[in-house]
Amino acid sequence: MHLFDFVLLGLAAWLVSRIFAKRPAGPLPPGPKGYPIIGSLLEMPLKYSWLTFAQWSERWGDLTTFTLLGQRFLLVNNADDALELLEKKSAIYSSRSSIPVGGDMIGWSQTMIMQNEPARMREYRKLVGTVMASHTRVQRFGDLIEADTKQFLTALPQRTDTLFHELQKLAGSIVVTITYGYKAKSDHDEIITAVDKAMADFALVTQPGAFVADVFPILTSIPSWFPGTAWMQKAAQSKKLLEDMVQLPYVWVKKQMAAGTHKSSFVTALLDEPHDDAREELIKLVAASMYAGGADTTVSSSMTFFLAMTLYPEVQKKAQAELDSVIGHGQLPTLADRERLPYLNAILLEVLRWIPVAPMGFPHLSTEDDFHKDYFIPKGTMVMVNSWNLLHDPVRYTDPNTFNPDRFLDTPSHPAERDPRDFAFGYGRRKCPGIFFAEASIFTAVALTLAVYDIAKAVDARGKTIEPAVEPSGTLISHPAPFPLRVSVRSPKAQALLDSWEHAGEVAF
Repeated sequence: MHLFDFVLLGLAAWLVSRIFAKRPAGPLPPGPKGYPIIGSLLEMPLKYSWLTFAQWSERWGDLTTFTLLGQRFLLVNNADDALELLEKKSAIYSSRSSIPVGGDMIGWSQTMIMQNEPARMREYRKLVGTVMASHTRVQRFGDLIEADTKQFLTALPQRTDTLFHELQKLAGSIVVTITYGYKAKSDHDEIITAVDKAMADFALVTQPGAFVADVFPILTSIPSWFPGTAWMQKAAQSKKLLEDMVQLPYVWVKKQMAAGTHKSSFVTALLDEPHDDAREELIKLVAASMYAGGADTTVSSSMTFFLAMTLYPEVQKKAQAELDSVIGHGQLPTLADRERLPYLNAILLEVLRWIPVAPMGFPHLSTEDDFHKDYFIPKGTMVMVNSWNLLHDPVRYTDPNTFNPDRFLDTPSHPAERDPRDFAFGYGRRKCPGIFFAEASIFTAVALTLAVYDIAKAVDARGKTIEPAVEPSGTLISHPAPFPLRVSVRSPKAQALLDSWEHAGEVAF
């Protein structure tokens, strides 16, 4: 059988499924009608989908349905609807859709973000919870987070042109140490590079329509030597990237344990307990999921912080004034000081809101027929929440495109606006289990950076100020594009602190 025959067979199967599909039990939410087979594929934006979906909500309403290559989607652009469906009805809106290539062939379906078995997902979250389930548990790693952040800050003014890469190293160093007890050995560490490559590839291979075989799964049965199967080579390369992300750090920690030279970590603590092969495989996959998810989130948010400080110097000055008043000029804040620094905490919240890390999150799959607001939502619908739209709703957030931490401070004249963590970390049973770790990492970066440095716009060779653009990457995991900036030491006291970190031998980069 030739490739063309497989395609025809797939098309025939699709047509039969459409002919015999049961009639909806009620009206579906409105939306674009699309075309046969491809649905709304031609209307789907390649980037910044949340902006297009926000426009769709203005035309069709807060609940919008569309099909894409045979799959039905429900787009949610309203906070109340999102919480009603994904929080209150989480029992039937917490699954993931099967993705034949990205999920099954490449293997992402075995990781936490795409895990589809409820019992196994509970095990994943339970294991992550042993490390990250509360502020108290994350507080145990405060010294480690602060030490790595100091390393990042040392000589930062000379490394601003590679800020994104420096933040990747910082985030990777913190998470890999907590997870595996591993410290990066070089600027281009093999293990951290493996994770960065795998996560970049994940955003590509799991997007709708990434492979024709996602629409016609029968194509996954074609032998790789058939003509027209170059996509299988790409899938094999992606599979290798994922395997490296999972295996490299795990093999390293196992060797360290065998030699008795390992450091205490999430993995070593679990492997010290009685376990069988199945349990060990679970530990391996959860560890990889922790590392991948934690690193991406903190890098994106930290880049947003530096961009905001560059564009809003008045916010920076107000935060530094709070630090000097509460902690003392030339002194360093710690995680334990967070409750005493309400404005810095408000900066953290505004970072999460202004440029959300996951503007569209990751789709939930409905496992039962349901009715909501008189609309019928069929079983098997992919539910997507436009978190960006929720976090930029002018009814909820005044002047939402402006970076303004004051919006989260409760005053007699202005009640605090809604906490963005209600929307920024996902929903229901799929809510990110690493929230407290992400907050601790971001807060530490914010507090220590502002304690020792001033951040400003860069100038060109002619002395003209360079205005950085607010341009998120527009992909599944969104982060500001690299931009020029200036970083300078705040004072002689701040320089003395920086010198002490370097002379103490804490710098590993």
